[in-house]
Amino acid sequence: MSRRARILVINPNSSVAVTEAIDTALTPLRLSAGPEIVVARLEQGPIGIASQRDADSVILPLADWVKRDDADAFVLACFSDPGLHTVREAAGGRPVMGIAEWGLLRALTMGERFGIIALSPASIRRQQRYVRQMGIDGRYAGSTAVDAMAADTASPAMRDRLIAAGACLVRERGADVVVLGCAGMASHRRAVEEAIRRPVVEPTQQAVAVAISALLLKDS
Repeated sequence: MSRRARILVINPNSSVAVTEAIDTALTPLRLSAGPEIVVARLEQGPIGIASQRDADSVILPLADWVKRDDADAFVLACFSDPGLHTVREAAGGRPVMGIAEWGLLRALTMGERFGIIALSPASIRRQQRYVRQMGIDGRYAGSTAVDAMAADTASPAMRDRLIAAGACLVRERGADVVVLGCAGMASHRRAVEEAIRRPVVEPTQQAVAVAISALLLKDS
């Protein structure tokens, strides 16, 4: 009997709360006939990816982990997509999905202009750079920060701030799709969507869905 395919979803920060939020958000994608989905955290990583230095600091540990792991596909569950291309090299041809890349690509299919709920002003700078590098800045309405750390985002107390940020993107920036800019925000997607009456993209779900498709279609 052939081995069941496995997708390893890596939270590059060390927050247990963020990792648990990611794991819960992926429940609808755990299909009996689909790949196994395992969520883990980089225990030696920072508590949150708050700066470019934080993002850069996890690149080599992520690459080393992926190189030695036998998973069939990987998802980097941080909206900075830290070390995405380095990790892809380490994976040796196995699929590696970045949640920012796939979250933004999904947003392009759901409306004309997307906005991003960011953690902080520093996060906004990285998002602006990434959107420009992807060549999709013409569809980018902007980002609004909630001034929080990644570990804070899974808390129910964060929901009103996320809703306010999403409403601001719609009202003041003209966004017709909103992307959650941190994996820890996953549990709030539906509540934000219902409150702002616009589609809301949870990027880890999107990246894992693409990884599932890649594995299911691999030998078709």
